[in-house]
Amino acid sequence: MKKTSIILSILLLVIMNVSSQELLWKAGVHSFFDNKEFAGSEVESSGTMAGTHVVPQIGLGFEGKHRIFVGINVMHEFGSDKAIDYYDPIAYYEYDGKPFRFYMGAFPRKPVLDNYPRLFFQDSISNYRPTMTGFFWELYNKDDYFNIWMDWTSRQTQTRRETFFMGWSGKYNHGIFYGQHLAYMFHFAGTANDLFEPVQDNGLLLTSLGVDFSRKTGFEKLEINAGWALGLEKDRGVDDKGWNSRNGFLSEIKAEYKGLGLFNTFYKGDGKQISYDRFGSALYWGSPVYQLKQYDRLDGYIYFVKNSAVEVKFIYSLHFAEGNTFHEQSLYATFNLDNLKKKPQKPYEYIWSNWLSSLRD
Repeated sequence: MKKTSIILSILLLVIMNVSSQELLWKAGVHSFFDNKEFAGSEVESSGTMAGTHVVPQIGLGFEGKHRIFVGINVMHEFGSDKAIDYYDPIAYYEYDGKPFRFYMGAFPRKPVLDNYPRLFFQDSISNYRPTMTGFFWELYNKDDYFNIWMDWTSRQTQTRRETFFMGWSGKYNHGIFYGQHLAYMFHFAGTANDLFEPVQDNGLLLTSLGVDFSRKTGFEKLEINAGWALGLEKDRGVDDKGWNSRNGFLSEIKAEYKGLGLFNTFYKGDGKQISYDRFGSALYWGSPVYQLKQYDRLDGYIYFVKNSAVEVKFIYSLHFAEGNTFHEQSLYATFNLDNLKKKPQKPYEYIWSNWLSSLRD
């Protein structure tokens, strides 16, 4: 009886302690359709990516800064005969106490690395690798930030390579001007078998300066930036080569007004991804078009719905490369709800039924 009383007392204390915390939840659905038309290209292939992610999470919060979440990201590909084609477990600790935030565990990729351009991560990464496993730490205020992060993408086995990313990025604003830096190093080691497989290191850095006119105009986005893109690659099996550097110029122009937008990316310089023929997308997570010495992409897009919970976006892309013009169409629908306490923000919404009238306002 004495032991039973002690056990019940401990359980009661645990229940009382848990009940005093904040019960949290998140629910998300992300659907995508992306059709690429690259017939005749030597670096990119035609194809369609389409599917739906369902992402439920539950958690506990305490002291307004500490949170733990567990959940799962399940994905169904359109046309598949399986109910679930891919799944990623989610389990992480989150700290958000300004000016710092920190994540560790298995957590969604998009909220923390969405600032990286396609030179670093192509669109298929967010569609098929939506979860990071590692950590993310950031120092931030309203406009500026600096972060470091790690994503362990594969552990070593007899058949699987050991691979992981180490990255960092930052942005500093001064009036309408800003400077930004984004970088990562990808470590691509061998398997645990007896065959000699030299380590490949693939690094990317982008440093650019920009001007943002959004606050001075009625545009949601109106900015231009340009900078230096450096690729660093090393095959540790060839000692005499050392680091192979690939330099280039990268510029971006962004304009968005009342749900209509244009986004242009231009690159000129040395071709990146020099070992793509050997390793392909296993080593290079950026868009393969950056193997070229010159590439320009123009996105025209429209938001059919855009608010704090729902976003429906259609994009028509023109790719100017290899002396040709290639086409791409994509449609994204995202739905996110949660019970997290957030500071109120100015509401904004675009819906197709009143889109024309909003343009006349």
